[in-house]
Amino acid sequence: MMTGTQHGSGGESYVRSHSPNMEDYLEAIRVLTDEHGVARVTQLSDALQVSKPSVTAAVGKLASEGLVTHERYGSVELTQRGSAIADDVWRRHEALSVFLTEILGVSEETAQADACKLEHHLSPVSTERLRRFVDYALGGEAGRPAWLKEFSAQDGG
Repeated sequence: MMTGTQHGSGGESYVRSHSPNMEDYLEAIRVLTDEHGVARVTQLSDALQVSKPSVTAAVGKLASEGLVTHERYGSVELTQRGSAIADDVWRRHEALSVFLTEILGVSEETAQADACKLEHHLSPVSTERLRRFVDYALGGEAGRPAWLKEFSAQDGG
């Protein structure tokens, strides 16, 4: 399903070929597999707070697109293509989450919820720039830069 053309910072166009909902499923499968070694329909239902029939329908759609494999009552596994998409969604999520918590001082709970919403709309260029900014701001040998400490102190963060 085409979700529409979006534009990057330089005016370049890119198209996300999967809906935010399908990206959420792929990301959840990745996270569950990383944490538990396997992803099952019940786990996905719990993680995404949706019904098992909804998970089964979504997994069937992802399987028909060659993004996952799933045997009835078995685990759900990402294909190579599905894994690449899930990894991309996860990188966007992580970049946003770290920016929101470490730079802006947003609570972990709020940052996770916001990252889940924003990750679907961030261009590849913006994702990379955001990741590089966070690395720059937090990665210095001297620790957090003075401007970031001052910013954090304004809120008591």
